[in-house]
Amino acid sequence: MADVYLASRSPRRRELLKQIGVRFEPLMLRLASPRGPDIDERQHPGEPAADYVERTAREKAAFGQRVLSMRSMLYKPVLAADTAVILDGEVLGKPANRAEAVSFLRRLSGRAHEVRTTVALAIGTGSTAHVLAATSVTTVVLRALAEHEVERYCATAEPYDKAGGYGIQGLAAIFVERIEGSYTGVMGLPLFETAQLLQQAGLKVL
Repeated sequence: MADVYLASRSPRRRELLKQIGVRFEPLMLRLASPRGPDIDERQHPGEPAADYVERTAREKAAFGQRVLSMRSMLYKPVLAADTAVILDGEVLGKPANRAEAVSFLRRLSGRAHEVRTTVALAIGTGSTAHVLAATSVTTVVLRALAEHEVERYCATAEPYDKAGGYGIQGLAAIFVERIEGSYTGVMGLPLFETAQLLQQAGLKVL
């Protein structure tokens, strides 16, 4: 039986939870519907990147908890996360098209950038409901990329469902010169922070 719900569609987050033996059940939040998505993931005007990432993760977890009640589902803690690639204070999200993916990689080429992932865990019900959160901050340095490498990479399917337009666990691994911080945080779910939150909530890890 699952110990938590995972409010994420990311296959990488599912793989990472399986890696540490966490039993989970996916909890799907709507990305689009006649009334719009369940969570507004847009950055607010003037909102610092760090605040944006934490707010979004917390809102996903809290809304997931409300979904349990709305759908009359068995209560379990709800785990959510949000990842942002940040360059010069600007959040680079998932590229909408090839031109944007190319633009992102050209900007990241030969430079250091920050990958920030907040993990949030909604626990309790009713008046006791609250959200625990922890953030992983990693510096990633990409080597200088040749134009043909950028073009060939963006011709694959890999950049388009990933913050910043690249996947460290995929083909783009050959672009990563070094990192300072959490590798799994760059993938989208920092396992150290995730395990700490689960243990805080009284769930057994290992």
